[in-house]
Amino acid sequence: MRPLADPYQGFRFRIELDRIQHGGFSRVKGLVRETRHESYREGGVNDHEHKLATMTAYGPIVLERGLADDRMWAWHEAVIEGRVERRDFVVALHDAEGNEVWRWLIEQAFPVKWSGTDLDATSSQVMVESVELVHHGIRRG
Repeated sequence: MRPLADPYQGFRFRIELDRIQHGGFSRVKGLVRETRHESYREGGVNDHEHKLATMTAYGPIVLERGLADDRMWAWHEAVIEGRVERRDFVVALHDAEGNEVWRWLIEQAFPVKWSGTDLDATSSQVMVESVELVHHGIRRG
């Protein structure tokens, strides 16, 4: 019996929930973290302003042009029904040979938008145009 082919092998970015791959995507946007700051002017100091860090903000992560299994769909379905489950997930970058070269841990995320591709009866795969997730932080995984 031949082993099943990995459906995500053709994608450079693979998504893991609970240490299990649940999707592969060609593009990931929004891996951004920005520490905001305030300026403070000290009396008698005229050559500079003090810069004070306030908080770090994280933009939404957008996974584009991919393939995802039912777990990702069900997660968003639960959000639509009012059951928001924040979860950590991993975005893993793979090279052309399929070896993992980098990973990001996205903390306390949940999906807020799901966009599908055109439907094609000749294809058995569920292609995803994009999935957008909001979250509380990005770390090197």
